[in-house]
Amino acid sequence: MIETWILISLGGIALLLLFSGFFSGSETSLTAVSKARMVQLEKEGHIAAGRVNRLIDNRERLIGAILLGNNLVNILASTIAAAVFLALFGEAGIGYATLVMTFLVLIFAEVLPKTYALSNPDRFAQAVSWPILQFVRIFAPIVAAVQAIVRGTLRIFGANVEGPVLSSHEELRGHIDLHHQEGGVVKDDRDMLGGVLDLRELTVDDVMIHRKNITMIDADLPVAEIVSAALNSPHTRLPLFQGDNENIIGILHARDLARALLNVEGKPEDIDLKSVMREPWFVPETTELQDQLDVFREKREHFALVVDEYGALMGLVTLEDILEEIVGQIEDEHDIAVEGVRMESDGIWLIDGDAPIRDVNRALDWELPDDDAVTMAGLVIHESQTIPDVGQVFSFHGARFEIVERVRNQIVLIRVSALPEED
Repeated sequence: MIETWILISLGGIALLLLFSGFFSGSETSLTAVSKARMVQLEKEGHIAAGRVNRLIDNRERLIGAILLGNNLVNILASTIAAAVFLALFGEAGIGYATLVMTFLVLIFAEVLPKTYALSNPDRFAQAVSWPILQFVRIFAPIVAAVQAIVRGTLRIFGANVEGPVLSSHEELRGHIDLHHQEGGVVKDDRDMLGGVLDLRELTVDDVMIHRKNITMIDADLPVAEIVSAALNSPHTRLPLFQGDNENIIGILHARDLARALLNVEGKPEDIDLKSVMREPWFVPETTELQDQLDVFREKREHFALVVDEYGALMGLVTLEDILEEIVGQIEDEHDIAVEGVRMESDGIWLIDGDAPIRDVNRALDWELPDDDAVTMAGLVIHESQTIPDVGQVFSFHGARFEIVERVRNQIVLIRVSALPEED
């Protein structure tokens, strides 16, 4: 009779370990599964993929249910094993039961199923989706009660667990960086994908051409001089100012000017500038790049002037500036090549003070912060809390900065090199 009871108990332990392995593998596969792949399979008509998507839509409930089932079968198996070993070996059976169950649970209920699930997450997740979905539905009230207790306990200690830890953009960016580190995504593709994600995080003042670098034309000049300056400029769109360069009265487009010049048989003095120039378009400096890109597309415009909250001119932004945040620097046959980043020697770079931090990060594959400053000069001033003199050296964010040239209060040239990792 005792032998029969022991055999039944051992069979029960084996069955419970099988359930434990099922829950462990399910947890691993459903947390490692590719949601993008499951969404695509669901669109193709795979029912199991649809069940997986419903499960991972509420990961907290899913993990709670799986942990409930896993702990339930593990504790029950350990209790039965303790009773069996006590009957066979007396008080020493507790130690034997602990050793044997630790070995069995570790190998057959944890490592083995998790290893297989990590190797085949999509296939394993679809295979277990139906039983796990039923289990989650049945024990949903218990899981909800456990979640309420956990959240309440964490709040007592001041921990906030509301909402996701990572936004979808941050999660996607993390995947891109991970694939880049593993060699699955080349640097240019990583930068391009990252640029698309950054459009919602950047505003036009992050990418605009500063007002001191804008090429303008005085509208009070003779028409012939204005025409000559516009046609000899590398830019196709030029702001016209009158009196004060803050007073922009219009935008002169080279194509419109060429057409008007043709209509007056090449006599620039006969051109009516008021009929040729376009209305200036002003946008706030706080406009998100994604919104500005949408408006550019809607209005079929490529050029806007940027103003601050007081209406003062800050700079200009073009469609090309926004696209360059995605695809990198765009140069054509009319561009003036301005090298903002130049290699001086191995590992040492000469960088213009007005070079955007984002461009430097892309060029050198660095991670200098651009939250508080847009340009390299702005970064040095922000970190040093002063306008440094020529020859001063600073070290921060894993790099060494030496001021090479300064004009009045403007940092013109910086020598930059990466610090050794131990520094």
